[in-house]
Amino acid sequence: MRQAILISIFGLLALLPATARADYAVLRSGARLHITSYQQNGDTMHLVIDGGSVEVPAESVVDIEPEDFFPANPAELRSAISSHYGSLVRAAAHKHGVDENLILSVIEVESNFNAHAVSRKSAQGLMQLIPATAARYSVANVFDPAQNIDAGTHYLKDLLGQYRGNLKLALAAYNAGPEMVARYGGVPPFPETRAYVRRVTSQYEKASGRSALVVAP
Repeated sequence: MRQAILISIFGLLALLPATARADYAVLRSGARLHITSYQQNGDTMHLVIDGGSVEVPAESVVDIEPEDFFPANPAELRSAISSHYGSLVRAAAHKHGVDENLILSVIEVESNFNAHAVSRKSAQGLMQLIPATAARYSVANVFDPAQNIDAGTHYLKDLLGQYRGNLKLALAAYNAGPEMVARYGGVPPFPETRAYVRRVTSQYEKASGRSALVVAP
């Protein structure tokens, strides 16, 4: 029944004009492909991705998710907002032994300093905590900046320890989950996750002037 509903949805959406926004094709394997368009031809789904296209069985596509997008702040506003949260970031950095610049880089990429951001996967707040992570770190109000930053930083610390200071693996786990890092033996081959790791490490390197390959846990 679910497959029939999805096929009907795909058929209707295929008639709509293309938009500039991208989507994610969620596969039964757990992979999420960043796509710019798609079309179903019988039992086959044609997915257009960056640099080409791919054909997959229609039954392997379990959902099409719109890409989460939190509007970027102008440079001056972004700087003011990051400074506004500066004391909370410094407190979390000191408490958990995580670089302030790394925390700020994760916040910027995750939510653009929007304390009320909610993703389509129910990640919430500045550091986009999913409900299970918020509960794990005893967060009572996920939209409270102090609680969100403290829990997100604590989670980063634990991931850095788990991956012996390898920042790319820690960030991949933060984005896709440790189980996906374990399944693929490294950064998962999901365009969304790889782009996320690149964006955070690039921002971190610019902010701190250091290599982001390995950070002491």
